[in-house]
Amino acid sequence: MESRLDYARKSPAGYRAMLALNQFVEDCGLERSLLHLVKIRASQINGCAFCIDMHTKDARADEEIEARIYLLDAWREAPFYTDRERAALAWTESLTLLSETHVPDADYDEARLRFNEEELVNLTWAVVTINGWNRICVAFRAQPGAYQSKKNRD
Repeated sequence: MESRLDYARKSPAGYRAMLALNQFVEDCGLERSLLHLVKIRASQINGCAFCIDMHTKDARADEEIEARIYLLDAWREAPFYTDRERAALAWTESLTLLSETHVPDADYDEARLRFNEEELVNLTWAVVTINGWNRICVAFRAQPGAYQSKKNRD
């Protein structure tokens, strides 16, 4: 599969806006490990090979446990995730599959038990952002494989 076009070059202002939202998410105070899990899980659901490649590499660079990456697609059955992470993953799935789930009260209630209001809004921004990147990368066929984590480039 070939890349369709260079979206960053064709719409630099839009790309900069996405980068700014992405930077907000990175700086919002949520745990990096939790953000990695959210990004990987949404990307799995959306079938975004580029983002799965990127975010698994970033998670590994931040010393995420391999089993937690491998079993993320089966997080409900795997014992490796905290209650807070489970609430975040359920929230991620509900928002990513919005047309199917309509974000049930049970997912909201569980998320509110584990996150204060600001954290829940910031988690939602994280899910919105990765879903946006997934849609851009899938639409324009961003190619997986070449990405290197910043920690591995330094």
